[in-house]
Amino acid sequence: MTTNTTDIMEAVAIFDAPGKGRGLKATKEMWAGDVVFSEAGLAAVVFDSMAERICHSCFRSQPKLQRCGQCRFAHYCDRTCQRAGWAEHKDECGAIKTYGKAPNESVRLTARIVWRLDKEGSLVTDTQLTTVEDLEDHIFGMPDDDLQEIKVDIHNFLDYWPRNSKQHRVDDLSHIFGVVNCNGFTVSDQKGLQAVGVGLFPNLCLVNHDCWPNCTVILNHGNQSAVNTMFHSQPRIELRALGKISEGEELTVSYVDYLNVSEDRQKLLKAQYFFDCTCDHCKNHTKDDVKMVPEEQVKEASDYCRVTLEKINKSRLSGDYHEVVVMCRDCMKRAEPVLAETHIYLLKLWSTLSEVQAYLQFIDDAADLSRKVVEGYNKIYHPNNAALGLATMRSGVSHWQAGLIDVGHGMICKAYAILMVTHGPTHPITQDLEAMRMQTEMEFRMFTQNEYVYHSMREAALKNRPMTMMNEPVSVQDGIKNLFHRRK
Repeated sequence: MTTNTTDIMEAVAIFDAPGKGRGLKATKEMWAGDVVFSEAGLAAVVFDSMAERICHSCFRSQPKLQRCGQCRFAHYCDRTCQRAGWAEHKDECGAIKTYGKAPNESVRLTARIVWRLDKEGSLVTDTQLTTVEDLEDHIFGMPDDDLQEIKVDIHNFLDYWPRNSKQHRVDDLSHIFGVVNCNGFTVSDQKGLQAVGVGLFPNLCLVNHDCWPNCTVILNHGNQSAVNTMFHSQPRIELRALGKISEGEELTVSYVDYLNVSEDRQKLLKAQYFFDCTCDHCKNHTKDDVKMVPEEQVKEASDYCRVTLEKINKSRLSGDYHEVVVMCRDCMKRAEPVLAETHIYLLKLWSTLSEVQAYLQFIDDAADLSRKVVEGYNKIYHPNNAALGLATMRSGVSHWQAGLIDVGHGMICKAYAILMVTHGPTHPITQDLEAMRMQTEMEFRMFTQNEYVYHSMREAALKNRPMTMMNEPVSVQDGIKNLFHRRK
């Protein structure tokens, strides 16, 4: 058993988890919303597809970014971000110039990890509980296609890696690529709503999976106190307790979305993380009957929804939102009379159409659909699940915009209570939600005092300042698919 030597990691210890290998357990009692530990990334990179839209230092989305004048690949908000990211980018910059182009994100992340380990050794901070060498790579359990991709990446890495840098054995590189492949954590933008990159967080890799976990993990750009000033621009995760955790209890997170039925969750976990889930919710098929009724009379509707949702997703990704609306409406006419209100395909239809209608400014329709999603999620998810909190927030905003201030304020308050647990008070999305809560509370008081005056003032305000467009639904229904990033 390993104990910890610093205040930052005093709440956890490594132990041998039966049937799972190593895991982390609590060394003291914790409660909902407590930060179990926080951890700066060992290394992180922006996705290839977002290299020109996301700052390579702070991972924020900005309309205009400044490009590195030497490699012409890295982009930054301004000189402050460029200076903050220089420690990580310095070696990379020279390698890209020599190589002639930037390699893919897996090669770039592996190279950043190797450069840092070469400079600082296997333990780069005094809060690191494990080394990269000791993390599981699952190389021997990978399918042939994944192994072939790693071989290609190693070949490209060797071409990319500077000749004057320390050289490494293929077996060692294969291990790091394997670790990145199954343990690379998805890095989000400053709002926590869009995946923009991938990083490696060694301590987080020790936290085992449970479909009904006692912890959640978030990336908090609003709380990036430096553990190591040389690498202070690295993104930072927080592991937060979802409820009471007793001393000695194993700490768990969910690697996949609980909205999936147990059979689908087990297939995902086996294919992507190479283990069989034996948690109580999988063994007992908990809530599967709520999410996907097996009777024959609903099978046809379920199959139709599944095929249609694939087509809807393609239209959404191409930006054909009016076609999305048409297909969603047609599918709902067929599904709603047959499927239960908690059926996962119906929830996906409502969620997709709600966000698209909000973007197209059909606010009343968006509010009604979002309320149905929240009602379904409430019957499926843990009360402090982040997906439930975000869905409640979106529904609250839609009701607020639709002029239903009483419902909107109530939902925003409920969302705030959930996100205070899952995200904490310093997270940007929680701070935005607090501002909404205060604004809706003021409007709700006005509404309760005189409904006519409230609606008159609201109508006048909207005439003077038209409602702004909602964010484009680029990731509708992506949800929290997987905790760790896997290359598609």
